[in-house]
Amino acid sequence: MCGIAGILRARGPAGLELEAIAERMGEELAHRGPDSAGTWADASAGVALAHRRLAILDLSPNGAQPMRSASGRYVTTFNGEIYNHADLRLELARRGHAFRGHGDTEVLLAAVEAWGIRGALERANGMFALAVWDGRERLLHLARDRIGEKPLYYGWWRGAFLFGSELKALRAFPGCDPPIDRDALALYMRHGYIAAPYSIYRGFSKLLPGGLLTVSAREEEASLARYWSHVEAARRGAAAPFAGTDAEAVEQVEALLRDAVRIRMHADVPLGAFLSGGIDSSTVVALMQSQSARRVKTFTIGFHEDAFDEAEHARRVARHLGTDHTELYLDASDALQLVPSLPATYDEPFADDSQLPTILVSRLARREVTVSLSGDAGDELFWGYRVYRYADGVRRSLRWIPRAARRAGGRALLAVPLPAWKAVLDRIERVVPGRMKGRRGLALRLRTMAEILRSGGSDAQLYRTLVSRWKQPTGLVRGAQEPPTPFTDARASPELAGFDDWMMFVDAVTYLPDDILVKVDRATMSVGLEGRVPLLDHRLVELAWRLPLALKRRGGESKWVLRQILYRHVPRALVDRPKMGFGVPIGGWLRGPLRAWAEDLLDERSLERDGYLDPAPVREKLADHLSSRRDLSADLWSVLMFQAWLREWSGPMRPRPRPRAWEPSASAAT
Repeated sequence: MCGIAGILRARGPAGLELEAIAERMGEELAHRGPDSAGTWADASAGVALAHRRLAILDLSPNGAQPMRSASGRYVTTFNGEIYNHADLRLELARRGHAFRGHGDTEVLLAAVEAWGIRGALERANGMFALAVWDGRERLLHLARDRIGEKPLYYGWWRGAFLFGSELKALRAFPGCDPPIDRDALALYMRHGYIAAPYSIYRGFSKLLPGGLLTVSAREEEASLARYWSHVEAARRGAAAPFAGTDAEAVEQVEALLRDAVRIRMHADVPLGAFLSGGIDSSTVVALMQSQSARRVKTFTIGFHEDAFDEAEHARRVARHLGTDHTELYLDASDALQLVPSLPATYDEPFADDSQLPTILVSRLARREVTVSLSGDAGDELFWGYRVYRYADGVRRSLRWIPRAARRAGGRALLAVPLPAWKAVLDRIERVVPGRMKGRRGLALRLRTMAEILRSGGSDAQLYRTLVSRWKQPTGLVRGAQEPPTPFTDARASPELAGFDDWMMFVDAVTYLPDDILVKVDRATMSVGLEGRVPLLDHRLVELAWRLPLALKRRGGESKWVLRQILYRHVPRALVDRPKMGFGVPIGGWLRGPLRAWAEDLLDERSLERDGYLDPAPVREKLADHLSSRRDLSADLWSVLMFQAWLREWSGPMRPRPRPRAWEPSASAAT
């Protein structure tokens, strides 16, 4: 795993400083590749590539990058892993290609020479973001893996085309100080992340998963293509559904997942796995241990707050599977000390509070291993989120109400201030004591239902409302117009069998790559740890879209087919429990140890001076939360992470100190 960056000047003098600038851009990514650095430039073509290396395969100098192809035509800077590189190597050797080392980057370049850039990508099974310079045609190709495990940003700045693994690399280009995109900011306030292709900066984009971008050195133009499409994968799955028995489905899923785990266990460095004790991570670890001659190293973070602690469950699974298990119990101070560093780590506003424990477990694992597998993506592929069940229930309950009536009813309910709802519920409680337990939560649910009704009640609008933080973000972000996403653009979604499939699809192309995978990538890369996700093997993703819903949701259980695989390795009693999630008690912290920090960032005068957000709704939600009338931690965390990011990144680029080594507090117990 590595960090990549580069420049292509399509007009204007290239200058002899080009390689030095690329080196500076690469230096911003040193955390992603702490083992070595390299640059390559062709001043006559105006191109320079930078690379920061985290050595995983072929630790010798034969694996150093940027790397030239055997013919000299192609040069690449490559971030990621090609898991089937051994099979591709054999095929290429039969075609007469000779190899110097045993790494996957050399195989990638040979594949490009043999089959072209698109043909090489279509044959590759892996996670990656890469740049390939074609010296003969003077074309720069950028590509990203099919699902979006590895990040890649790009854009034009004053005649130069820039790209990099993180935005901080682009900002290291001299004078690069792009404006904030208010439209993307509104999207962020709705979801807590910025969905591709948008970024927080106007003029800079994220390359879409499965994307192939080609830029010409002769003129300022680029063409974007897709070598793999999630829309097409879902469409093909719906057109040719799996027709076998339940037992045959379980066998096929297990065979593919077992192979996906096997090829992700290849490394020339120590390897382990994150283990929460849930269905997904337990299945991955079980298949790892069943294919390993050694005890697999597993890692878990525990919190003293029972509602957020999964360490005990993970410990039981680890004991049953016989892994070499490490757990670390942390108190609030261990997570809180990370908060000031989050804007630098995540590089653009990002508000999934599980980023904190993800960083902590990554740091724990990095003490012993350089690669760690995880169980991410089971929820999106196999109907795992609780909101799917809730959304389906709401949808069914609203069927009998005409849409016009829904909108009118929603507007009427929203016209009633929340304090009035609470006053009514308080009065009912006094008249009928003991019958209105949890009335604060009921008031909030009534408010959410009113938002759903006002939206008109279409399936897409209903789900979008349920998963939104700020329901009307353009009322918060000044001068913003929310851009389209797969939630709102019907052309971005395939024709699927039903609402459940659509919810999984839209999460798979938005929440998964732009929240879950961003969280894991930045957390692991911040400490030089490579994360691998077996459930995102594209062969398994394509099979999942062929499986009928009944193989995912059955008898009140989610992830039915995954559970059948896991039960072959772990007793049901160890894993059958309500889904907990991987979070921290942000709500309580904002009323306690984080209160002063939050009130400083959300100071009315500061918000007004910055000019991006309307202070009134922010201050209203802060007051409501601090009074404990409502838990508005998700809404506030989105604003706080933007304000903290703004303070970190506003103004010209400046030298930034390297992160200090982290040690747990004295209260942490292993």
